[in-house]
Amino acid sequence: MTPDEHCDGLCEICQLRPVADEPATPSRVVAESAAMREVLRRTAAIAAAAASVVILGESGTGKEVIARTLHANGPRAGKAFVAVNVAALPAELLESELFGHARGAFTGAVGARAGLFEEADGGTLFLDEIAEMPLALQAKLLRALQSGEVRRVGESRAARVDVRVICATHQDLAQAVAERRFREDVYYRLKVFTLRVPPLRERRADVLPLVRMFLERAGHSGRMTPAAERALLAHRWPGNVRELANAALHGAVLAGAAEVDVGHLPDDVLDPAPAPVDGPLRTLAEVEREHVRRVLDACGGRQADAARILGIGRTTLWRKLRED
Repeated sequence: MTPDEHCDGLCEICQLRPVADEPATPSRVVAESAAMREVLRRTAAIAAAAASVVILGESGTGKEVIARTLHANGPRAGKAFVAVNVAALPAELLESELFGHARGAFTGAVGARAGLFEEADGGTLFLDEIAEMPLALQAKLLRALQSGEVRRVGESRAARVDVRVICATHQDLAQAVAERRFREDVYYRLKVFTLRVPPLRERRADVLPLVRMFLERAGHSGRMTPAAERALLAHRWPGNVRELANAALHGAVLAGAAEVDVGHLPDDVLDPAPAPVDGPLRTLAEVEREHVRRVLDACGGRQADAARILGIGRTTLWRKLRED
């Protein structure tokens, strides 16, 4: 799916509505790369299910956008999507946040309060950074998952809820289970379906469409010079889509009404820390061939666009491709 598609239509590839509703602004799903399109095909296949989903991926890859896409394309789309970052709250506050509390349950509880499970009744509860949940609280989560019942802190009566739980983490949950940092029974209860969101360095065909989307969201025309496009494609994006969004905003502000050029991009995009050498050292010709192929892939095989970004003529590009 590309940022230019009409937001109300379905993607022809995965049949998903390409908009993930967020509190501030809808986020259009960009999937020019084969890796991301496969994620969306799998998302489409499980969107209608009621079972739990674990979304894996590095920080900043867009796991919450995928969670919102699952919700928006399932039968619960008309109900609430409630998100909470498990790592952002201390254990005692997290329990009250998830399950609610009775009046007087603890100091400061001046009134009864429903938890996020009750707020998400009929809809979806998204638990981000689930690996950070304390072990003691995981037991209460397991009961809610198994029985569909939640009990507010300080109350003896349980309330029934109908909630689809989607969780996400950048950690290896199986390793956390092996190290006894995460309960095995909770792990298998949550991991009915698994979605793995690839890092941006493995989906370079998405880089330029994403940048254009973020530039337009910042009020910019989305136009970039070939040199800026080359720099964006060459960067490894350790912060993934979150870093890319910040770089686009940086470029939009500094460029104003002009095209985004290299000088408008953040310094760390232009002069990144050297990546560790992986595998044997290669010749300059081998590195050049790999870069040409990578740019061509990022352009969806369009040789004219690839030649423009590489700063060479189409004839020169055609000759370099023949040398492979």
